[in-house]
Amino acid sequence: MAKLDNQTLIGHLQKAFGSDISSVEEPFGLLSIQVSKERILSILAFLKDDKELQFIYLTDITAVHYPAQALSIAVVYHLHSLVNNIRIRIKVFLDGAKPEIPSATSLWNGANWMERETYDFFGVIFEGHPDLRRILNVDEMEVFPMRKEYPLEDPNRVDKKDFFFGR
Repeated sequence: MAKLDNQTLIGHLQKAFGSDISSVEEPFGLLSIQVSKERILSILAFLKDDKELQFIYLTDITAVHYPAQALSIAVVYHLHSLVNNIRIRIKVFLDGAKPEIPSATSLWNGANWMERETYDFFGVIFEGHPDLRRILNVDEMEVFPMRKEYPLEDPNRVDKKDFFFGR
């Protein structure tokens, strides 16, 4: 078997999924692709089950909030092929008003807590998740703290005024 590199990997993906992969980048040598939420489970399953690729290790699931974009929530999956020693990042952009995506718990049991954490901090609903509830924040919390919807500092704070520092 030839050494698996980013070019070979993207060749496999484009052969199997073609136009379903909407963006391909390689920041700092890490292959990053963008796909739709309708195809995410089939792409994840392909990467995991393919005998040559063997991306059996789900490293992380998280999200990023881009408040200026129409599709403002990006769910990000990091996979690692331990056999081939190569990683891939997969991004799925969702509507911030109703961020819903299929759950990856059917592929990896370890996705359970990663998805709960992403729900807890970003409000992403993982459809089909067996127990989607808050994991780190209090159950009564009604906001999602990692969204960039609030000012970083309280504008009414007086302890940071220049006159306190002799300016």
